Amino acid sequence: MILYEYPFNERIRTYLRLEHLLRRLAALIGRTHPLDHHFAIQTLFEIMEVGARADLKTEILKDLERHKQVFNGYRGNPAISETALEQLIAHIDACYTALRDDEGKAGHALAGIEWLTSVRNRIAIPGGTCAFDLPAYHDWQHRPPEQRQADLARWAGEIACLAEPVQLLLKLLRESGLAQKVYATQGQYQQNLPQTRTFQLLRLWIDPSSGLIPEISGNRLLFSVRLLRRTEDGRLEHAADADAEFEVHLCA
Repeated sequence: MILYEYPFNERIRTYLRLEHLLRRLAALIGRTHPLDHHFAIQTLFEIMEVGARADLKTEILKDLERHKQVFNGYRGNPAISETALEQLIAHIDACYTALRDDEGKAGHALAGIEWLTSVRNRIAIPGGTCAFDLPAYHDWQHRPPEQRQADLARWAGEIACLAEPVQLLLKLLRESGLAQKVYATQGQYQQNLPQTRTFQLLRLWIDPSSGLIPEISGNRLLFSVRLLRRTEDGRLEHAADADAEFEVHLCA
């Protein structure tokens, strides 16, 4: 099954983008080829760009505090493991404290590395990181893989206070999902959302053997799924003849 996720607000959209970049960064750091580490640095810069939003830190702190209050309300509930609950609350507290105490924007300490800043300034230019433009960067790419990996891990540590709470918040959000099987007819499905809850994320699983691609749109009132099919020449067209079942999770 292929999983598709659709955020219902800009905050969750930003969280998902950060998670996507963090996963890519972790995968690239684990490799050894200089080209992989070039794209790891590029990904690090992208994370810093997304994390530079002025209100992002405040939003994350508010979300952590909201979750902490919810979980505090479960204390004393005999149906819940006190040990697991205390560990989760402690994890939330640790993420909150680390992010709150970190001054400046995500990765701000990396700005002090002059040659890294020069790479960031030129990496968006086609061919801008050639050896004749950035000899110090060219030298770094020829250093042993273990040294490059150690550098990348250290630089990634500068954004850990942002990365860990985002990953935790998305984990908690996904675990709140309400599962349902739905059936699209003539390549289309639409569902009204209850106004008693504010859903933030839609998760959709579809069988890849169907050859169908879901195009999702929605807001706090409803969501719709339009099924597309790739033609032989690579174009996407509405699969108006398709009736398909798929699973949906609505996460609040």
